[in-house]
Amino acid sequence: MKVVDGHSGTRRPSTTARYATPPPLRRGPVLVTAAFAALGGALIPAASVPALWRIWQFYAMLFALVAAVGVVAVVVVLGWPTRRTARAGALTAAAGLALWVASRPLGLLTRLDPWQPADTIVGFTDYAAAALQVVAVFGFLVVARRRAHPRPSALRRGAAWVVWFPVLLLVLATGSAGTVAAGDGLTGTTASTLLDSGTVEYCRQDGIPLAMDIARPRPAGPAPVVLFLHGGGLISGNRKTGGPGALLAGASPLRGDLTARGFAVASIDYRLLPAARWPAPLADAKCAVRFLKANAAALNLDPARITAVGTGAGGTLASLLGVAGEPDSAVRAVAALNAPADFDLAGLDPLTRASILTALGRSPATLRSASPLSHSGAGAPPFLLAGGRKSAELAAHLRAAGVPVTTNSDVTGFLTAAAG
Repeated sequence: MKVVDGHSGTRRPSTTARYATPPPLRRGPVLVTAAFAALGGALIPAASVPALWRIWQFYAMLFALVAAVGVVAVVVVLGWPTRRTARAGALTAAAGLALWVASRPLGLLTRLDPWQPADTIVGFTDYAAAALQVVAVFGFLVVARRRAHPRPSALRRGAAWVVWFPVLLLVLATGSAGTVAAGDGLTGTTASTLLDSGTVEYCRQDGIPLAMDIARPRPAGPAPVVLFLHGGGLISGNRKTGGPGALLAGASPLRGDLTARGFAVASIDYRLLPAARWPAPLADAKCAVRFLKANAAALNLDPARITAVGTGAGGTLASLLGVAGEPDSAVRAVAALNAPADFDLAGLDPLTRASILTALGRSPATLRSASPLSHSGAGAPPFLLAGGRKSAELAAHLRAAGVPVTTNSDVTGFLTAAAG
């Protein structure tokens, strides 16, 4: 063995050589938060893939690919946390964010909006996915730019977790809620014909199939029908009687009461704001009325006895059906429960104001269009108004236009009399 300066020929690696491979990073709060944000941002589009597959397979495969790459990147960065894997995580999160930007702000995915199936019970689920990806990109880049730090003290590590723990909780809650909301389409309807298991596709707006559940009594002849419009401030809820959408909509036992009194009840999903733009929910409600009239014989319904009932913002939509004055979507009576009659922003509490701005924006023309109180009301059918912002003003406005108005909460009695 060759000896050089009293040492064997086997040399210790230099400090530079020892760190030629980047040292691993600690799984600190920033890295963990970024990883879970990326995971949530990947799982939300993944949960919407089954519903999207029924609309257009190409977008479904694109969403599935982006989601799969995002999940793999999270596993890699948590399993082998280095600057290189952190940069890779930032890149994959940025790719998921780019898919949202291409669809929403830029509108480049033109055949249909592929994020709509994710927004069936909360109209900003896709915005939550984009926000999580922003957090992931930022967090991964911060971690990747840090210098290798000597082992921090227990106090330093504890302080970092205390500071970041609320952010981590918010990320986990947003990712979980968004995934549950986007996955609601798993139990939705397929594009069906009349009438399978009580669910039909009543309309297809901008490529998005909209579902209607029909609960029917067993009458001898065609039944009067109630179009039921769920609440949720136009930004949340769905037609179902159970699950997260029903919870957000404030599900009402009224539908069962109406069926027991001999009414068929048609409960619909409509496009939610801000994922869709006003007047999309109202256009969907009108389309539902036209569907019921056109298919009344096949559904054993009476097209001359179609009424509309809504709770919360669904009641606002029902009121707009009544005051719109369009013959093809006219209804025989309207019952609006706890329904806002006006969306004037003046004098509102901050939460209500934020909800309206999220759904409708601040355009005066849009706010007027969505407010039943802004319409003349001439020729409207009988109304039942039971609570809601400025409902008393709407009642007076309709009575001045010669419309019969009831202000008690006996919905079934009112509809029974109105349907004749």
